[in-house]
Amino acid sequence: MPLDLDSLRAERDKLKEALRALELDQRKIEAELKILRQKEIQTKREIEALSTLIEIQEPVDPNPKKNDKKDE
Repeated sequence: MPLDLDSLRAERDKLKEALRALELDQRKIEAELKILRQKEIQTKREIEALSTLIEIQEPVDPNPKKNDKKDE
């Protein structure tokens, strides 16, 4: 049974349209991913800044404990 040329063209056009829709979805998802990555970077920077502030405000122990064993 020979394939109908019009059917083949219609199927090709349908697949092209589906591909365009997929590419559009992909671009949207990539844009969302970029936004999430930027939020991740910003959150990590905020954590680092807060950690630095905490370290600055923590009292410094003038006699740090050593890991040496006491006399037995």
